[in-house]
Amino acid sequence: MGKTHSGWGNGFIGMLIFSGSLPATRLAVMEFEPLFLTGARASIAGLLALAALALFRQRRPNAAQWRSLVLVALGVVLGFPLLTALALQQVTSAHSMVFMGLLPLSTAIFGVLRGGERPQPSFWFFSLLGSALVIAFALSQGLGASWRGDLLMLVAIAVCGLGYAEGAKLSRALGGWQVISWALVLSLPAMLLLAGLRWPAQLTEVGAGAWLGLAYVSVFSMLIGFVFWYRGLAQGGIAAVGQLQLLQPFFGLTLAAGLLHEAVSLGMVGVTLAVILCVVGARHFAPAMPAVAR
Repeated sequence: MGKTHSGWGNGFIGMLIFSGSLPATRLAVMEFEPLFLTGARASIAGLLALAALALFRQRRPNAAQWRSLVLVALGVVLGFPLLTALALQQVTSAHSMVFMGLLPLSTAIFGVLRGGERPQPSFWFFSLLGSALVIAFALSQGLGASWRGDLLMLVAIAVCGLGYAEGAKLSRALGGWQVISWALVLSLPAMLLLAGLRWPAQLTEVGAGAWLGLAYVSVFSMLIGFVFWYRGLAQGGIAAVGQLQLLQPFFGLTLAAGLLHEAVSLGMVGVTLAVILCVVGARHFAPAMPAVAR
């Protein structure tokens, strides 16, 4: 029971950190183009991860673990950051934040496919209910007006769920911070090349807000948040702790309103409060905690 509670605590901290990702990305993408932003954030985090792995003399993953790390890197180092950056050129962070309510379902599905978990039918009811509320709200806002941004967000949610589940499974053997660190190091050569090829011509004209956004997504969203998140998923269960992501829109919308002065409708708030109730139900019927190596 202690590890389960610890898992939910670590997961909650990770979720709070991730709540700032979309508003920070929105700030950065206003002045940095998406490909440069994707390469730069992963490069900065990758260099920090490389230093940490060397400092603590971590053993290298085996061949099978490297294959899993490729999926982690494709999902959370390249896929989600790039797709959300592209989407946020066309939609506000407040609008995109509502789609984050679909991430727990995506994570739970991949938790079954890749993590071997078997949630109860009642768990799926609450997870699907929360996702249905998100989809209904998005449809009510008129997806056709920004169909490209919405489609990018949906694909981003899918690849992120895969990266979360694969990384959590691997964390049971390697450890949470080691998984994201090795994934970042694995991606580092390609990300450095991408950042170099898309280097902005006029860096001196970039405002402070964009730099702050880049700093946040590089250090917190890309590295520190995963230290807590992967540890939480490994301790408390991928599908179960993943439901905490239903709370992420609530915190993200607050940040979007406070920092970016984006409009937050009563509908957005209502959907967010409704999915919070789904977290309670999903938590009650969550699958048993998996074995954690460390």
